[in-house]
Amino acid sequence: MMQKFNPTQLTAYFVCGTQDLPANKSLPELVEEALKAGITAYQFRDKGPKSTLKQSDRLSMAEELHQLCQKYDVPFFIDDDVALAKKVHAEGIHVGQDDEDIAQVINEVAGQMIVGYSCSTMTEIAKGDLIAGIDYYGSGPIFTTQSKDDADPEIGLTGLAKLVKRTSRPIVAIGGIKVTDLPAIAQTNVAGAAVISMISQSKDIKKTVAAMLNTNWQRQ
Repeated sequence: MMQKFNPTQLTAYFVCGTQDLPANKSLPELVEEALKAGITAYQFRDKGPKSTLKQSDRLSMAEELHQLCQKYDVPFFIDDDVALAKKVHAEGIHVGQDDEDIAQVINEVAGQMIVGYSCSTMTEIAKGDLIAGIDYYGSGPIFTTQSKDDADPEIGLTGLAKLVKRTSRPIVAIGGIKVTDLPAIAQTNVAGAAVISMISQSKDIKKTVAAMLNTNWQRQ
């Protein structure tokens, strides 16, 4: 069933693949722990040299993770793989600037999936705003991040605030975010934070997610 997009889904957005795992947990174990703690969205993003997932296992892993998300009634996003997202009937797809063409993606999934798009400059946002069918933007990295080998230069809180002012679409902040940064990030009026290592490497996931849920998101 198509989940309608709501900006509150961006409050505590967990992004994770096998490349982000702590030593003692499988991906389904980690994702279920985060779901139990109250994350509001999960994105399956498995890429890079540290990924341990075989191409042939991607479908079964995506299906297992999607079932977990359905159990907790949390939207399941797939990063940059429309074919896989369609196969598992994911609630959402997230597309980067260097991924599949955003207009083409919208063409394929309009009305069936929530669409997220990475936009981290004024130009990218201006171009994105001309395209109908995008539900939210992912903007960052806000701070320097270790989780992405190909991360762009950091935009900082000032850069983030400018992007929020530029668009009427909700933005989720991503990149190098720590629990202590959440109040300052919320002051920019973003809809929430998307995090990788803040949850995957957390010693207390329940407490970490609670901090995200309890942040005073101002949402424009």
